Order: sequence, then C-alpha cells, then structure tokens
Amino acid sequence: MAKSNSKKALVIVESPAKAKTINKYLGPKYDVKASMGHVRDLPSKGLNVDIENDFEPTYDIMPGKKRTVTALKAAAKDCDELYLATDLDREGEAIAWHLAQILRIPEEKTYRVIFNAITHSAITRAFAEPGKLDIDKVMAQQARRILDRIVGYQISPLLWKKVSRGLSAGRVQSVAVKMIVERERLIRGFKEEEYWLIPGVFTTDLQSDYSSQWNDFISTKNKKDKGPTLAEQSKWLEKRHAFKSELYQIGSEKFHVTTKEQAERILDALKEAEFILEDLQTKESISQPSAPFITSTLQQAAANRLGFSAKSTMAIAQQLYEGIDLGSMGTLGLITYMRTDSTHLSGEAVSDARKYIGNRLGREYLPEKAKFYTSRKNAQQAHEAIRPTDVDLTPAEIKQFLTNEQFKLYDLIWRRFVACQMESAKWNVTNLNIKADTSIGTCWYRTTGRVLVFDGFTKIWSISSNEQQLPRMEAGHKLAAVDIKAEQHFTKPPARYTEASLVKALEKEGIGRPSTYASIISTIQDRGYVEQKEKKFFATDLGEVVTDKLNEYFPKIMDISFTRYMETQLDRIEEQHLDWLGVLKDFYGPFKESLDTAAEQMKHAKAEVTPSEYECPECGKQLVYRFGKNGKFLSCSAYPDCKYACPCDKDGKMIEEKVTEHKCPECGNPMVNKNGRFGPFLGCSNYPECKTTLKLDKQGNVLPPKPPAEPTGIKCHKCKQGELVIRQGKKGPFLGCGRFPKCRTIISYKQLDNLRQLQADGQWPPETIEEADELLGRKKTKEHAKSK
Repeated sequence: MAKSNSKKALVIVESPAKAKTINKYLGPKYDVKASMGHVRDLPSKGLNVDIENDFEPTYDIMPGKKRTVTALKAAAKDCDELYLATDLDREGEAIAWHLAQILRIPEEKTYRVIFNAITHSAITRAFAEPGKLDIDKVMAQQARRILDRIVGYQISPLLWKKVSRGLSAGRVQSVAVKMIVERERLIRGFKEEEYWLIPGVFTTDLQSDYSSQWNDFISTKNKKDKGPTLAEQSKWLEKRHAFKSELYQIGSEKFHVTTKEQAERILDALKEAEFILEDLQTKESISQPSAPFITSTLQQAAANRLGFSAKSTMAIAQQLYEGIDLGSMGTLGLITYMRTDSTHLSGEAVSDARKYIGNRLGREYLPEKAKFYTSRKNAQQAHEAIRPTDVDLTPAEIKQFLTNEQFKLYDLIWRRFVACQMESAKWNVTNLNIKADTSIGTCWYRTTGRVLVFDGFTKIWSISSNEQQLPRMEAGHKLAAVDIKAEQHFTKPPARYTEASLVKALEKEGIGRPSTYASIISTIQDRGYVEQKEKKFFATDLGEVVTDKLNEYFPKIMDISFTRYMETQLDRIEEQHLDWLGVLKDFYGPFKESLDTAAEQMKHAKAEVTPSEYECPECGKQLVYRFGKNGKFLSCSAYPDCKYACPCDKDGKMIEEKVTEHKCPECGNPMVNKNGRFGPFLGCSNYPECKTTLKLDKQGNVLPPKPPAEPTGIKCHKCKQGELVIRQGKKGPFLGCGRFPKCRTIISYKQLDNLRQLQADGQWPPETIEEADELLGRKKTKEHAKSK
C-alpha cells in the first residue's frame, strides 16, 4: 500500500463520514475526497434517452454538484493514481464509472477498490489488491436507470393529462401500489362468516372450584381498559394446575359450528360430562436460529421489533457502516455493508463469533460445527450478510457513543449475528387429548404445551412465546372443568400490509431489489397513492384510479410476473454478460404500442362515472361515483342540470353532512361537517352562495380564524406592484407580498424596522434582487448562489 513517488493517490468515496474514517487508515500519502453521492445523472427535464440511437443516454453534472466536481478535478490534476472506493453494489459501481468518465485519469492508473466493512484490516486488504471497474455491473445499472426513466417519463405525462397533474408512474412503484390496491379490494369485498368455538379451561385439582375466581380474573380491566394478557393468564392458570383447551372433534366429525343454537346444544351436553385425560405425548422439538440479516430481513425485523420505517432503518445503518466516533478507540465502521442479499459470512467472522460464544456465553452454547446459511438463488455471494465488524464490541460497551436509534439497530444486528452461530433451542412439547362422553357423542378436547429445556440461541435473540405451562398429568386422570363456554367469532379479512409485510411480499415476488424497498415505500406515500394509518397501508382513491388506468392500458408493466422477469434480465446483464441493449429493445417495442394506444383511448378519470345505489335527494335521479381533486365522491347523474354532490367514505357509503350548532360568521346559516383533502372542516350550508369555511383541530373543535394580513406600506422589491404585509405562520409572523400567490416574496419579520427606514431614505425598493439581498444583509446567500 506504500507509495514511492511524491504525488498523492486520490481516493474517492461517497460521503464525508466515510472519507474521514478511511483517511485515518490510509495515511498521508492518500488524499481521500467525498463525491457526496451521485455527481452525474440524466437531467431531470426531458427524457434524455435517445431511443432511436440505441438508447444513448445524455448525462449531465447534477444540480448542486458542480462545485464538488470542480474540487475533484483539481485534486485529480495533482494525483498520480485514482482509487474509486465507492460502495460495492451496482449503485456504487455506477458512481465510480461516472467519476472515472468525468476525471479522465488514464485507465491504467485508475483502480476500483471494494470492501464490505470500514475497518483497518478490510481497508488494508482492499487497497493491497485493487481491481478494475466492473463494466457489466455498470451496464446493468445503466439499463435499470434508462428503463425506469422511459417508464416514468413516458407514462407520467399521460397520467397528468388523464387523471391529475403532478402524478408519476414507475416500473416498480406502480406494481407495489397495485399490490396494496388489490389487498384493499379484497378487504372491502370480504364477507365475514359466523363461527363458534367452545374452549375449555381444565385443572388437575379436583378438590377446588376455581370457576368463580377465573371469571372474576378474566373480567378485570387495567387502566387502558384491557383484560389480562396471555402471559398473565398463563401465570394464573399455572398456579392452579390449570390449562386451556379447544374442542376439535365430536364423534368422528371435525367440530365446526356456525350458529348459536348448535353451539348451545353442544354446550348443554358438555355441562354434565366427565372429562378424562385419554392420552399424553411428549416429544423434543428444536428451534433453529435464523440466518444473519440481509437488507430485507433487517428492514422487517427493525419494523416489527423497533417500529422503524424502512427509510429510517437504512439511514441509521448507513451511519453505523460509515463510522462512529468511539472516543479513544477512534472512528470505526461498526457494521458491514447494509445493502446485500447474501447470507454468506466470512470464515474470520464465523471464527470470531464462535470464540465470543465459547468464552463469554459458555461452551454449552457453542455448536460442534459452524453454521452456514443458504442465500436465495440470485444473491451475490461475493457480498456478506449484515453483521458487526467486531463481535467483541458489544452494544452495552459502546452504548455511550451511540444515539438511541443507533444503539437499538446495532443491538439488533449484533444479536442476530451472534445468535446465528449458537446452539439450537430445545423444547419439550406435550400434546394432550381429553375425552368427554356426552349425549351427542364423544367430545374431544386438545391442547399443546411447550417447556423450554435449553435456551440456546434464545439467550441472545429473544423469541415471543405464549405457550402455557402444563401441570404434571398421566393418561387416565380425571380433570375438573374450570370454565366451558360458547364463543361467537367471525372470519377476518386478509391483513393489511405493514412496512415489514410489504417488504416481505416484494422480496417474495421478486419485485425491485432490497436496496430499493425503502425508496419505493417512501415514493408511493409521497405521491398520495397509499397512506399509513397505525402503521398499516391503505390505498387512496387516487391510488385505485391510477392503478386501474395502468392495469387497463399497460397490463405488462403492471404484471407481477413480468416485473419479476425484468428484474431477472437486469441481473443477467451483470452476472451472465447479457446484452443490455437487447434487454431494452425487447422491452420498448411492446411498451411503445401500449403507450400509443393509451394516449389515444384512455379517458380522463373525471369523465368516468360508476353507478351507485343512492338516489339524488334533490331530483330523484340516480347518484353516481365520480373522481375529483379530493378523491371519490357522489354526484347526480343528471349533472350539469342537477348539481347535487356529497362525499362518500372508502367503501362508497354516502357521508351525510351533519348540521352543527355553529353559525356561519358571514351569513348566519348553520355550518355543516365536511371533509376535504386536508381532513374535516366546517362549511356553510348555504354553499355555493356562501363559501365560508372554518378549520377544525384534531379533537374536532373549531379553530379561531387567522387574523387578516396587516399592511406595512412597504413596497415589494420583486413584483414592484404589491406591498408587503404581516402574516402569521407556524413559526410566528413573517413579511409576505400582498399579491400572494402571484408573488411569493418572503422576508423575515425582523427586517420590518430596517425596511421602513430604507424606504424612508429612498433606498427601497431597489432595482434588482441582488441589491435587495445586499441591503438585507443577504450577501452570503448571493455569493453562495454564484458559486453554484
């Protein structure tokens, strides 16, 4: 790694944090700079892909990156060799390639350095054996970028014209929305079915009657008005040698009851029965530890165990990877690279984990042989799983140097890694069958209990278990019934997606790649296609309308199997040298045909109507569903002759506007409850003659109206027509142009006295914005703008 010449070698990484950590390891003969992420991309305006000329992309320096590129070019002039040390995935390879194209250092002096951990040993190894750019990986990323640009930039304008401005479509994001929309419709169309269960609580204590005690206990409520938890119930039962059981068979027929009458008939027969433990079987069960984390499983576990969003998880993991200042130990990368789909672990990492387990946890927790885990078919085995870079740096020992979120995520990663090399947990599982001879036949109850014999990996990686502790029993023993009752139940619709279950579903279907899941989930919410309530995803009216349009005219794009196929083709460009141009050409022909058809035939969403079950209260005609700027609503089919309209809920049910006790401050008519794009509000019942509205707070209370803007008499320096007024914002008063929204000038309220003096002295308004900035002390902003 040592260099003999006087010139420094230039090393480029993505972030300053990564640069700082690496610089410490490399020493003074290396100049480590940060590119601040991507420096070159397809310009945001226009397609910038020449489809007729072999999909030739036009790249440009990204906005805000010219200064960074200038600094990198200056550093490159003084260097002898260039080391591109960006991340080891496709994205990192693409950044490295773009930097090489911009800096134009001779190829023989340009090296690619990859490492999956930012530690002294990993960096030393990587720089001792530098490689060259992986062009297949670059082309795979370029093909993905071009493909996404074509889909996004050619379908999105169509949605602007046919649905609403500001919308977007994406090759992967649209399919993710479709999955949520389809789940929404399954839930909406679900018809619940009634069924009954007849659970029993039994005890081996034949001398005591626990029935009244159990009923008193189970009906208690805590401060949150919730009954005893399963753990509390298990504890109560264990003390009384009791356990729960379920009726599963009557005679030779499986128990299945759908009416109250049937359930009560069986319950009556059981009341006089004698319960005998017919047979008891105990066998050993083994629980194996899970594989170390990959990107998707980390996101799922962080969501389920820590409540982190996928986006937050990746941001925190990035911090842990790039390096944390550990005081006297210096800055150290705490985990390996967090964008990976491989469960592979290096021999050194496995050896370190086994040493830790044997020395710190006990020899009984160390398996005879190391554990190895199989990755999915297309995983890149050259990568490693997400693990701590040094297993001896326990979460507790470095907690003082981490934020609360960093500690929680590092603790999760560290525990999963150590656990994956530990002994299995061992349980004794007991299955009971209880017999009761009744007038309607022999009734059979069944229950299962599990006792932990050896905790194994669960010592480090806790697993939730509500298994009940069964009392000592032998076949033939009589049992006393503590409680037997009939319970009414209803079948439930499919569960809504959470971030964790959506990530799992995307991975299972092969849609997108783990590194893109966080951005997909953020994008579909930002676009208003789905919304999260209580950590569950709900499809919006807009999401459903857009999905239906795309499904109709772009069935291939929206097809899950086709999306999976395209992901595989993109992987093959990298792994099997598949021609990237061929992949794009095969895709674009059919896509262009669909695009032309959609442009010609797709109707505007606002022009489409769906019949409803309701009649217009004003003219008696049928009401229909229409789509507007606030989503779906009910409107008279006789429109425009009859202009009646009212809101509806997610299920299409009419929401009647309830009259409130509030009076309109303008005309005195009653105010009614309404719902808009920003939530509930009060509107005048005399609408459209009176358009007064009142805002509501989260509790539904009327908010006082904002005070009117206060004139200042100071001219606006931008439009030269309006005057500045004092407005009230969330952070207090500010100065804005009275011609808003035509003029959006904003000035700090602190400048009010200064502006009045400047106007009195004849210096305000100035001729140019630059002069205004100087008068207001904004010279730094002006110089910063020039530098960009």
